[in-house]
Amino acid sequence: MLVWRGGAFRQAAGVVLMAGVAAAVVSPSPAAAEPEAGRSVTLGAAAIVKPKYEGSDEHEYIPIPIIIPRLSESPDEDPSAFKSFRKRVSFRGLDDIRIRVLGGERLQFGAVTGYITDRDQNDGDQLRGWGNVEGGLVLGAYSGFSMGAFEFDAAILEKVTGDESGFEMRFGVETTRQLTERTTVVARLGTTLASEEYMQTYFGVTASQAARSRAGVPVYTPDAGIKDVYFELGGTVDLTDRWLLKAGGRYGRLLGDAADSPVVEAENQLSGVLGLGYRFSLPQ
Repeated sequence: MLVWRGGAFRQAAGVVLMAGVAAAVVSPSPAAAEPEAGRSVTLGAAAIVKPKYEGSDEHEYIPIPIIIPRLSESPDEDPSAFKSFRKRVSFRGLDDIRIRVLGGERLQFGAVTGYITDRDQNDGDQLRGWGNVEGGLVLGAYSGFSMGAFEFDAAILEKVTGDESGFEMRFGVETTRQLTERTTVVARLGTTLASEEYMQTYFGVTASQAARSRAGVPVYTPDAGIKDVYFELGGTVDLTDRWLLKAGGRYGRLLGDAADSPVVEAENQLSGVLGLGYRFSLPQ
């Protein structure tokens, strides 16, 4: 079942635009050349489809805008500070936007930001009567290095506004392939470790919550540990000189105490993103 999460869109849109995520969601493939000299702007929209909460068997979708300006007069010139910044940004989800601060292609260090959406008590039968878990701004740091065709990275991030919920550590490896002149594919494999506070917030059940539960959920106290493993596959296609398409999917599997939680309806978690943009020429 898919539902519209308008509130989540309003909360996340500012973070998305501020961090330049629109550029990362539907950025052109590396090999694609600009078809014309001059200034342009790519406009479009993307939709993120994700579980309503971690462990849910229902999904919601969140729309986000796409805005990619190019301010250089020539494809060979790069006077645009925004374009330089865009190259430093990678989008791994609403709660994991990475901005490279130091380093280059082989070794890099940077900041992580994003937004974790609310967990509404009406998102699942097991949650009713508990109250909501507030979403909030995410901050953190990451490091990464390249070895041959593979890129390895590690990140630590924590929600710093809204309800306190502990931190996560994310580890992954990915590889990028240029299939054709217009098509680029990225594959990623990773895992997530979560603190005890995070596990208790999103997978635990306190005595008070158990007493208020309308579904008879028992008390559950998870420990810190591995929360999940996941595989992601995404691609960028330059459909024409002006139309850009971005699509991606993610399969995650909850593990350990997270998977055993009574609030979990599905251990298998699926999500995806689909975006389409069109490049407009600007007056020279």
